[in-house]
Amino acid sequence: MAPTKVCQAASRTSFGGSIRQFHPLFGGTNDVSRSTFHGRPYGLRLKRIAYHGAPPIRWYDFRSDFLEGKMIVIVRPKNILFLVSLLAALAAPASVLAQAAGDAAAAEKKEFTPISGQAGKDVVWVPTPMETVGLMLDIAKVTTKDFVIDLGSGDGRNIIYAAKRGARGLGVEYNPDMVELSKRTAAKEGVGHLAEFIQGDMFEADISKATVLALFLLPDNLNKLEPKFLKLNPGTRIVANTFGITGWTPDLEQNVEGECRAWCKVILYTVPAPVSGDWKVGDERFQIIQTAQTLSGYQIKGRTSLPLQGRVDGNQIYFRVAGVNYSGTIKGDRIEGVAETKGKRTPWRAAKA
Repeated sequence: MAPTKVCQAASRTSFGGSIRQFHPLFGGTNDVSRSTFHGRPYGLRLKRIAYHGAPPIRWYDFRSDFLEGKMIVIVRPKNILFLVSLLAALAAPASVLAQAAGDAAAAEKKEFTPISGQAGKDVVWVPTPMETVGLMLDIAKVTTKDFVIDLGSGDGRNIIYAAKRGARGLGVEYNPDMVELSKRTAAKEGVGHLAEFIQGDMFEADISKATVLALFLLPDNLNKLEPKFLKLNPGTRIVANTFGITGWTPDLEQNVEGECRAWCKVILYTVPAPVSGDWKVGDERFQIIQTAQTLSGYQIKGRTSLPLQGRVDGNQIYFRVAGVNYSGTIKGDRIEGVAETKGKRTPWRAAKA
């Protein structure tokens, strides 16, 4: 009698060890001799077994081929009991995998809950009190025109509440669970289209689009980020919770009113335009030394040099030399403004030497 062909789906994988490893229906040990399936015909020898009280089965030959993504099992009719057992054995891993997939899906549905003080890559996570979040956004004067970035954004509250004021925002957080939590919260608050959260290293993040940075970081973190801050567009506001940037002069410091118990101080800075260097004004020149927003240096005319002191607020410059108050707007390699002395105002212009 011609062989009977039965198709059973199979993957291109190893089929090794005894079949009893796949299904408990096979009793005894070494029920099937070891064989490996790599898309080529292979043979198995089945020893005497009893299946649900059936008479013992003697040695039978079994052969299989791999063709067009199917495993073609070729048996003779007298081997049908073996075929039934084999198909049951092959079906068992699918059920196990299905159960495992169900368990994984259930675990995934369990929502992550952060814990205050949990360790992070560069800082531990401590949530900013909501009263402080509100004051930070108030002091920074966040509007719908702003793009707010938070580095080490935690559960996303700074960005989410900025988005609730109509601002767009980006939170950069190293912990992927916190990132997903932030996304879920933003969606629940109805601002998922404005608030974006990404997993990443805050020291590697691109912050060039920020008009406001809303931060709760330690001084060491802030100081390490200072070179990136100074490359931001002049006038960008940096609002910080409790800890400030070493060497920077705050524009404003304010404490949360009421019953705020910790993390209640808000500090505001404005990113200054770069003005270090020599500037020519007619036959004079100003030699300016800049440290963040603070200016020092000299007015040099001939062999005479007079000290100057001043500051930069965004792209606005103010300094005083020998009783004359200078103010102006920094426009790249030019400054245009007014010099005032004894109530008299005189226009002045300077060009980068």
